[in-house]
Amino acid sequence: MPERFSDQLHALTEPIWRAQHEHPFVRGIGDGTVDRRQFAFWVRQDYLFLIDYARLFALATARAPDIEMMTAFARLAHETLTTEMALHRDYAAGFGISAAELEAEQKAPATQAYTDFFLRTATLGEYAELVGALLPCMWGFSEIGRELKRRGVPEEPLSAQWVETYASDEFAELAGWCRDIFDRVTQGVSETQRRRVSEAFLTSSRHELRFWDAAYRLETWKA
Repeated sequence: MPERFSDQLHALTEPIWRAQHEHPFVRGIGDGTVDRRQFAFWVRQDYLFLIDYARLFALATARAPDIEMMTAFARLAHETLTTEMALHRDYAAGFGISAAELEAEQKAPATQAYTDFFLRTATLGEYAELVGALLPCMWGFSEIGRELKRRGVPEEPLSAQWVETYASDEFAELAGWCRDIFDRVTQGVSETQRRRVSEAFLTSSRHELRFWDAAYRLETWKA
């Protein structure tokens, strides 16, 4: 059986993915020692990220080549806007952050760069590039969650909830479906298209790593 294109890209970007797993912010979630200011920063910024990630799923729905794919991406958009964002509002409440404050938050540079990238790709790129741009987030969070759970769920409640959420079989199923769609839509594409898809996957992987780092450094605009 030929190697999946998604596996090839995972191997290509393995150093970036490993850097995410070993990032001090991620490790802090894993052992429950993450700084509360950093965690609150991440919650605020990821909430804004999810709004645009839902838009990305909506664009994937609109551009999907068949009804089955349209239905699944529409479900992902709905789950993001309801279940995952509700989880973030619960997290925020634990830090004393209201829903109104989440909505009023300004995007940090890393958040702005990442969302600008994937929405531009979804609008101007081929459909396979769109799926390549969205895959590293879903797949990466599933891998991180499951690895952290293998190391042991932390006692700190918010960290434990984070790990349990992204280590869940339900989240792994969604990530696996996105992988399957990626391999399906990239089957038989030209070498030029494969290079573009690879670049989209690589760029999103880099943005994922930068997003963790932004939370760790409490990144803000210089002016």
